Amino acid sequence: MKHIKKSDEPEKFTKWKALENDNWKPSWDDNFQTPEKPVVHDALLKDQGYICCYCGMRITRTTSHIEHLKPRSTYPNLALEYTNLIASCQGESEEPPTLPVHCGHKKKFWYDENLIVSPLEINCADFFKYPASGEIQSTDNPGKKAVAETTITAFFR
Repeated sequence: MKHIKKSDEPEKFTKWKALENDNWKPSWDDNFQTPEKPVVHDALLKDQGYICCYCGMRITRTTSHIEHLKPRSTYPNLALEYTNLIASCQGESEEPPTLPVHCGHKKKFWYDENLIVSPLEINCADFFKYPASGEIQSTDNPGKKAVAETTITAFFR
């Protein structure tokens, strides 16, 4: 996992949300589409250097989705907060042979701020080690090991 330094949210997104009034409210489910959603997705990809927020795999707009770090089901007030949005690989294959589900689609609605390593944390890489086998493992640091293992289970196992 690599630290993601977020830029300011795209101006088009900010302006769209500012249109809220008594008769209309911006909503992730009802009206967050073109042209705002692709602009946000592209900005997230750029912030992340076109890599998945969790596994570091190369991604594009067609091979990724917008992920809510804190799930909309539990944190509906953060559904349109740019600081809560990241880009995740699809994490699954619809074509045979199917791959094990991982990253954002594996995480689904799980979030525990005490047991998750967030790619928005500056020191997130310190929780993991990457042996030559290509797998992700928890650090040997006792203060970080349990959180790293929980995160690995939530995203990859």
